[in-house]
Amino acid sequence: MDSARREASVTRLERSSHTAFIHSNTLYVWGGHQVVAGQDVVLPSSEICLCDLDSGKWECKEITGESPTGLSGFCGSNISSTLYIFGGCDSDGYSNQMFSVDVAQPCFSWTRVTDTKGVTPSPRDNHSCWAHRGRLIYFGGYGCKTIAEAQNTSSSSFIVEEMSWAMIGNTLFRCWGWNNEVCVFDTQSSTWSAPATRGPAPSPRGCHASSIQGHKGYITGGVETGELDIFCLDLDTWTWSRFDNLPCGSPPGRFMHTMNSVSDQTLFVYGGLGIDGKTLNDAWLFNTQKREWTKVKHPHKDKPRVCHSACLGSDGDVVVFGGNSDFCVLVDSVSVMRAPKQHHCRDVLIFQTQPYSLCRLCEDFISGNSELFRLDLLPSKLHKKISRRAACLSATKLTPTA
Repeated sequence: MDSARREASVTRLERSSHTAFIHSNTLYVWGGHQVVAGQDVVLPSSEICLCDLDSGKWECKEITGESPTGLSGFCGSNISSTLYIFGGCDSDGYSNQMFSVDVAQPCFSWTRVTDTKGVTPSPRDNHSCWAHRGRLIYFGGYGCKTIAEAQNTSSSSFIVEEMSWAMIGNTLFRCWGWNNEVCVFDTQSSTWSAPATRGPAPSPRGCHASSIQGHKGYITGGVETGELDIFCLDLDTWTWSRFDNLPCGSPPGRFMHTMNSVSDQTLFVYGGLGIDGKTLNDAWLFNTQKREWTKVKHPHKDKPRVCHSACLGSDGDVVVFGGNSDFCVLVDSVSVMRAPKQHHCRDVLIFQTQPYSLCRLCEDFISGNSELFRLDLLPSKLHKKISRRAACLSATKLTPTA
């Protein structure tokens, strides 16, 4: 990618419904939507944007190879430096293909994952994933099944939307709906499997949030309920449990929000679309041991977000990028759909979820007051880190505000 194209890419960072992950203190952002000439369009799959979280500087890099083109509603997840994209929807319909790219390589190249063993899940979008012990564990989503597949699926695992039946002549060909299936892909053996789960499973859903904590995967939201529900799946025994009758109540129900594990017993939830259609700006902590929700005070109350990404950074920080600040939904008597006029964002929001260490506090103070110190006396690696952060803070101070 030449410098002119790279600079042009950086100027179009605004996006939502993308995927992001952090590797070596660099935020990687791929895919999503952006408004161009008044239309909501899918961003090119042949590029990925990188943000150095010390300096705050962005660059975009080209990804060659066979790419997942024009996808929306896909699920992105990473194992170490490798990003996996599964499912989604494009102009040809729903997909159950998988692609991967390793960002630790000098040149980035897509690989379509083929020659897998086991039964590949049916096409779907708006699903989620836990990465656990070299496996990608997918849950839920909306998609299509053949009649034979639907007949072989429990009615409690796949809810058919009657408005979505597809008729060819007088023949019922395919049906569309929500599921609560658990599908596992082993990245080492390239094998798909569908473990039999037990316990009170979540109802079929999509546009929910998920996070992993040790050997337990958590699911929350994605259904029209007054309060935010939360479920846990033990990834060793495949047993579901539900958090009922919580002592302090729960946050309002929502879709398209994010959830991150910020400690061995704490989950962080931010934003989303409320069941009243409003974009939310609230943040919550859920203690999985005490079974308690706590509302979080934060400095970004003026930045509601939906369809954003959230990644766990250093020192328990949650790094939120992009999304919509004022999601617009069109509703009529037949359907509910997203309006093309969206307020896509490009800013990075940092949420501090726990007290910083003395080392981190010292680094922040030196970075913010670099003129008082001889940075050249620091060890080489720390010198580079502090210098990048100091340059970023200096540029922020000099930026005029409207």
